[in-house]
Amino acid sequence: MLAIAAAALYFAPAIAQGRRLGREGDAVARLPSLLGLGGCLLHALFHVCASQIAGGFDLHFFAAMSLAALGVAALTSIIGLSKPIGTLDVVVYPFAAAFLLLYALARPEPVAVSLGWQIQLHAGLALLAYAVLSLAALVAVMLWLQERALRRRDFASALKLFPPLTLLESLLFKLIFAGFALLTLALLSGAVFVENLLAQHLVHKTVLSLLAWLVFGALLAGRVWYGWRGKRAVQLTMAAMLLLGLAFFGSKFVLELVLARNG
Repeated sequence: MLAIAAAALYFAPAIAQGRRLGREGDAVARLPSLLGLGGCLLHALFHVCASQIAGGFDLHFFAAMSLAALGVAALTSIIGLSKPIGTLDVVVYPFAAAFLLLYALARPEPVAVSLGWQIQLHAGLALLAYAVLSLAALVAVMLWLQERALRRRDFASALKLFPPLTLLESLLFKLIFAGFALLTLALLSGAVFVENLLAQHLVHKTVLSLLAWLVFGALLAGRVWYGWRGKRAVQLTMAAMLLLGLAFFGSKFVLELVLARNG
């Protein structure tokens, strides 16, 4: 019931914002964001209950996907309280609901997993970094779509469907900076707390995460030193997220669902 209630609270603001798109410009609507936060609260509560039933912190593939979606939805809701990002609501909330329901329906039999606080800290930082950078990738896509509309002189779409261009660009780099900092902490905590990388099948995750970290770092450096923006920023953001997605979920999919290992 918690999952269904959370999904309902997610879909309600998504539908409301979808109906508003193109009609009310860049007005900030707080009610959809508050409903989204309500969905996030129930979403988080569902995970707490699932962890109690399992007797430990659940980081199975579907659980990790759901937690990452929860992070993206929570960030979207918080930002939406002060900025006109209704287009993101239409995309983010349905995906959060879908991943939650998928986890509720497809999660494996409860297995007690005892993780020390160090590993929980590392996993939490990694998931939070992924959530922040995922939202940055969505903003990058919106930025690309708006710039393309402007180049095609489709001013109606550019002005009505998307937030202001300057807002998107500013938000993009703020999210990338925050996500980069969190990813740095996640990598450092992994280096300190995680042992036996080879035995735990974590080498590929580490290498791909480091490559993503390098790309995000290069983008931020290019932004500061050379003023990188626009198409280049979007391309580098998406390339880095592809690497990070493979590190986080590509490897988990293969290890847990294809090879049936607890990776």
